[in-house]
Amino acid sequence: MTGTATTDTAGTTDVLIVGAGPVGLSAAAELRRQGVRCRLVDRLPERLPYAKAVGIQPRTLEIWDRMGLARTMLEAAAVLRGQLIYVNGREQARIDLVLPPEVPYEFAALPQYETERLLEEYVAGLGTLIERGTELLSFTQDEDGVTARLRTPSGAEEELRAGYLIGCDGAHSTVRKGLGLAFEGAAFADEYMLGDVEADWDMPHGYGIRSLHHAADGSTDDALICVPLPGAGRYRMSMLVPPELSTGTRGTPPGRTDAGDGAGAGDAEGNNDDDGVAHGLEGGRTPELHHLQAVVDRLAPRPAVLSRLRWSSVFRISHRIVDRYGEGRVFVAGDAAHIHPPTGAQGMNTGIQDACNLAWKLASVIHGEAGPALLTTYDAERRPVGEEVVGRTVRHATRGIETDPDDPRTVLLREAQLLIDYRDGPLATDPYGPHGAPQPGDRAPDCRGLTAPASAYPWRLLDVLRNRPGHVILLYGGGLTDLAAIAEAGLHTAAVAGAVTVAVLDGDTAPSAPDALPVPAYRDTAGEFARLYRPDGPTGFVVRPDGHLGARFPLTATRTALSDYFTTLSTPTPSRSVTARS
Repeated sequence: MTGTATTDTAGTTDVLIVGAGPVGLSAAAELRRQGVRCRLVDRLPERLPYAKAVGIQPRTLEIWDRMGLARTMLEAAAVLRGQLIYVNGREQARIDLVLPPEVPYEFAALPQYETERLLEEYVAGLGTLIERGTELLSFTQDEDGVTARLRTPSGAEEELRAGYLIGCDGAHSTVRKGLGLAFEGAAFADEYMLGDVEADWDMPHGYGIRSLHHAADGSTDDALICVPLPGAGRYRMSMLVPPELSTGTRGTPPGRTDAGDGAGAGDAEGNNDDDGVAHGLEGGRTPELHHLQAVVDRLAPRPAVLSRLRWSSVFRISHRIVDRYGEGRVFVAGDAAHIHPPTGAQGMNTGIQDACNLAWKLASVIHGEAGPALLTTYDAERRPVGEEVVGRTVRHATRGIETDPDDPRTVLLREAQLLIDYRDGPLATDPYGPHGAPQPGDRAPDCRGLTAPASAYPWRLLDVLRNRPGHVILLYGGGLTDLAAIAEAGLHTAAVAGAVTVAVLDGDTAPSAPDALPVPAYRDTAGEFARLYRPDGPTGFVVRPDGHLGARFPLTATRTALSDYFTTLSTPTPSRSVTARS
C-alpha cells in the first residue's frame, strides 16, 4: 500500500466520507495514506473556530505517530499534567497524570479547530481536499456500491457512486438516520455553558481545575470546570448556565463534566433537529464574559479576572449508542455512533480510533488483500468499546472520576485508552507465550532502546513502525540459531502482500552486525522489547495497521501462523465478540 495521490473518475470514488470533523478527517487520513481514493464532504462552508473537543489521549498520539503526525500535533498542543479538585473552597484531591515510562506520550490539550486544521493539511498533502458546503441528501446501496445524492455549494444536486460510505456527521447524523439505526439512550437535564477565556490567576501550569459546591444534603449545586489550553492562562471553562440563559430544566447532578473532551460534540453547528437528540451546542443563547466571571468569583480556588473571551456557548449532553455500527457498505463512526458526557476526554479520541479501525479494513478489502467479511469485524471490535465508554462516562459524570473503584494506575491507563483490546474479537488468533505476555488483540506496546548499525542514537519501536501503512511483522531472536530461523522466516514473509517485516534482536546474545538477514534489523539494546513483549524463544508478532497485535507465534511456525492470520482477515471467527476490558 502507498499514500500516492490518485484521481477519482468523475462521479465515482472508493469511499465517500460525510463529515470533516476530527473523525472524518482521520478516516480520510488513514485511507489516503494506504492509497485508497476517497471524497470528503462537509455541509459547513468553513471550519468552525470553537474549542470544543480539546483533550488528546496518549493512545490517539500513538495513532498519529504511526501516520507521522504526532510531532506536528504536539508542537501545537499544551500538556495536561493533572487535575485539582476543590469542594466548597477546599482542595479535596490532586490527580497527577503520570504514565509508565514505556508509554511514549502524555495527555495533551488542543482546541478542536486546530486538530481539524492540522489533519486537513495532512489529508490535503495526500491529495484529498474537503468539499465544503456539500451536503449529503440521501443514499441507497446495493451489492456493488453506494449511490449518494449530494447538494453542492451552488445548490445543484450531484449523484455520486462510491464503493463505501462512512458517516462521520455527528450526533444528528444523516447517514445513521438513512440506515435506520437505533440510537437509544437519554439526556442529562442540566444545561451548561462553555467559554474559551484567559484567567490571570497563578494556578499550577498544566493542571485542570474542578471546583464544586455541595449543598447541605451533599448534592452538587454549582460547578466550575477548567481545562488548560495552549497559551498563557488560557482555559476552556465549563459551568452551569445562569437562570437568564436557561430553559428552566434541571435534573442530573451537575459539576461532573470535568475533563477535556468538547461538549459540543453533536453536529458541526450544534443545532438540534427533529430526531429528539439533545446533544451539543445550542444557538441563540450566548454567554457573555460577565456570566463566566460570576461563576469564577463564586468558585475559583484563587481570585481571578477573566479576559479575552474568544468563544462561548450553551450546550446539552446526551448518552446514546447505535445498535450496530453499519450495514452492508455503509458505516458510522464517532458521534454518529455514540455520544456521552465529555468526562475524561473520551469522545473524539474514541471516534478517531473508530475511524482508523474501519479505514485499514476498508483498505485491505479494496486492495484485494482481504475479503468483504473483514468489514463485519468493525462493529464486533468497536461497538463494545463504545458501550463501555458511554457507560463509564455516565458513571463518572454523575459520581466523579475519583470515585472509580479501580486502583489509580488502572483508572489512568483506561482514561488514556491504553487498555482497549480485541482479545475476544473475531480477528484474534490463538494465544501463545507465557502468562501475562501481550496477546493477539492487545495494543502493541511501544519500547525504547532499539539500536541500528548505522545510527548513533537509540530508537523507539514507534520509530520503526512510523509511516508503514500496512501490517508489520516483527521477528525476534538472539543467537546464531535464532538468526537462521529469522532469515528463513524473513524469506517467507517477503511474499505477504501489504506487510513489512522487521527483525528485533536480543541485545545480549545477537551478533552486532547481522548483515546477512534479509530484513531490516534492530538490536534490543535496552532489553525493553524482551521485557514488554515477553518472547518465548524465537517469536514472531504481527502488528496491525491500527497498532494492535494480530498474531503471536513461534518462528518455527511462521508460514502456518501467517497463513492462518491473513486467512482470518477474510473469514473472521463469527462466534467471537469483544469484551471491553479495564
